[in-house]
Amino acid sequence: MVYDIIIIGGGPAGLTAALYAKRANKSALVIEKSTYGGQITFSPKVENIPGFNAVSGNEFAEKLVDQAIYQGVEMEYAEVLSVEDGKIKTVKTDGGDFEGKAVIIATGAKHRRLNLEGEEKFIGEGISFCAVCDGAFYKDKVVGVVGGGNSALQEAILLSELCKKVYVFQNLDKLTGEGKLCEQVYSKSNVEVILSTVVESYIGDTELKGVNLLSSNGEQSSVELDGLFVAIGLIPQNGAFKSLLELNDYGYAVSGEDCTTKTKGVFVAGDCRTKKIRQVATATADGAISALAACDYVDGLGE
Repeated sequence: MVYDIIIIGGGPAGLTAALYAKRANKSALVIEKSTYGGQITFSPKVENIPGFNAVSGNEFAEKLVDQAIYQGVEMEYAEVLSVEDGKIKTVKTDGGDFEGKAVIIATGAKHRRLNLEGEEKFIGEGISFCAVCDGAFYKDKVVGVVGGGNSALQEAILLSELCKKVYVFQNLDKLTGEGKLCEQVYSKSNVEVILSTVVESYIGDTELKGVNLLSSNGEQSSVELDGLFVAIGLIPQNGAFKSLLELNDYGYAVSGEDCTTKTKGVFVAGDCRTKKIRQVATATADGAISALAACDYVDGLGE
């Protein structure tokens, strides 16, 4: 079977794209290698998605999947290895090949992790990657931020307006973010910057209670925390598609708000593309835009 549109990635961008494709009477297949819902599934409670006072990431993902299935979207669990361009595009996976007239790449970006023992169990139970998403849950509490670049400093500034105390742990001997951001962080009376120090291990059983630290001179210490925000960068999942996409220095697919790429019939949506704001709301917007663009492209093939 040749699908009208194949969507690679089952997060909010990919599932929204599939929904819009089906609503336009196009056949659609979503290929996901791990978990439908993407990064949002790591959030135990989300309060900034339109239409929900509060919802868990898993519950939101389930609703997206149910809606897509109700509309007739087909789904496949497989890892995409490559995509061969042509009038009919071939998506090669570890579970076989699939053919489509258009492809939407919505593979997202993974948060870099510290890769410490027990990290996985603390994600959603004290460890977070997004202050905009989860900061409100730590109002009047003590939190830490790992990182010293722009993203980490922006997280720290936002958290400083909510939390009683914010620690910033930076492995280098200085903050590496923009000067004005550094000034803002240092001007906050409830923010303490700890330089030349790494988080060595986590403290806690089922919930994070704090971190053990190791300084560059070998000194060990510990800090009690209610939450830890890891902000050491993102890794876009575009490696399998680099022949089809123009990637910037950080690996993101270069694309504007129209979600088009340098390859005709190949579109990008969500966190894997160049953009300023990476949130569920902007991912779903990309999904709609990319799907409608793909539908126009597919319609044009018959002319």
